[in-house]
Amino acid sequence: MKFTFKGGLHLPESKNTSSCAIRRMPAPDILNVPLSQHIGAPCQPIVKKGDKVARGQKIGDVAGGLGCPVHSAVSGTVTDIVEKINNFGTKTTNIVIENDHEDREAFDLKPFDGDFSQIDPQEAVERIRQAGISGMGGATFPTYAKISSALGKVDKLIINCAECEPFITANHRLLVEEPDVVLGGVKILLCIFGLRQGDIAVEDNKRDAVKILKDKTKDSDLISVKVLKTKYPQGDERQLIYALYKREIPVGKLPADVKCVVFNAETCAAVYRAFVSGMPLIERVVTVDGDCIKKPSNVLAPIGVSYQDIIDFCGGVTRPIKRLINGGPMMGAGQWDLTYSVSKGTSAILAFSDDDDISDLGGQCIRCGRCVSGCQMHLEPIYLALFARNGKFDLCEKYGVMSCVECGLCSYVCPGGVPITQLNRKAKTRIREKQIAAKAAKGQ
Repeated sequence: MKFTFKGGLHLPESKNTSSCAIRRMPAPDILNVPLSQHIGAPCQPIVKKGDKVARGQKIGDVAGGLGCPVHSAVSGTVTDIVEKINNFGTKTTNIVIENDHEDREAFDLKPFDGDFSQIDPQEAVERIRQAGISGMGGATFPTYAKISSALGKVDKLIINCAECEPFITANHRLLVEEPDVVLGGVKILLCIFGLRQGDIAVEDNKRDAVKILKDKTKDSDLISVKVLKTKYPQGDERQLIYALYKREIPVGKLPADVKCVVFNAETCAAVYRAFVSGMPLIERVVTVDGDCIKKPSNVLAPIGVSYQDIIDFCGGVTRPIKRLINGGPMMGAGQWDLTYSVSKGTSAILAFSDDDDISDLGGQCIRCGRCVSGCQMHLEPIYLALFARNGKFDLCEKYGVMSCVECGLCSYVCPGGVPITQLNRKAKTRIREKQIAAKAAKGQ
């Protein structure tokens, strides 16, 4: 049986790099490491200009609150600490490191030397925090915080290997090439949560990965491989949990509220490395694709490398780039500068030569209902967009816009070119601003 959910759509997959083995990119001469790569408070630099740093050394940390450290992917010298606009359009501190190409590792990197089955959950949480691991599927929520909030509350551990966005194959290749690393991370997480079994969820367009994982787990009851029907947005944790267990997450609640916790495949791999080698999160797999890229590839890239450097590693471009995207084409963020850096949440860099985006404010609804039938959250997207376009944000809130996951499917299927997702996003922003203002007024 193939697991699935209500709504959604099978998009053109465009998995051009599904057979492209991961290539390790040599670290460039200069890295720009952003200190805000996760949900929560940005890090503060704990090094200064002129300091020598080692590979895996902590260079930024958060004093309190939600956040996780940032580490250097190379050994070298801090040449500058500057404020730059990051790839989400906000100003953040960057640490500029000149690579000495000696690959000296930090002296304090120590593997876990205990028995994983006897692991202390709080000790594990602190190790994961110190390793700077955040969700690598795009959300970038600090992994230690997700674990802490779910301890003692969950009975299902899910490893999200759906990778339902078109073009992206980074997780697919990781499962094919390093399944033991991913499975090792799953086993560590099972020990932390005190669970006896976890589920790896993979879409059925990754048959080679499914076969490898089933072969690796056939003699064990610890891990079960669940095959999902290929459909977007299967990778959203709400849809994933419903597809597997028919549990629905109430509005405003989290997976832990329905006794589930979800991790990305590459996050599991990062957890494994943090325990087995002591190496923090300093590199990740990035799919580089699009009709502008000369040699589409899956690249193991150091955190802080520029888009330009990683594109050059893939042979450069064959034509001018009109659209540059960080992440997938459905939920990724448009970019406008090749000097931006790869961060912990960069699953893909896509470069396209066309700019035929018909989604502008002149789009008109033709009452076809495609957005309604496709919405996996069972909303009425076109009415929400209509209310938002006319500034009726109270009606947007009343009819459930805060449940919109901004998957982009409604805009994708709209033949009238209505920017539904963007209008809904605008409504959510205005509603949050109103809520914050109301809380502030109440506090005064």
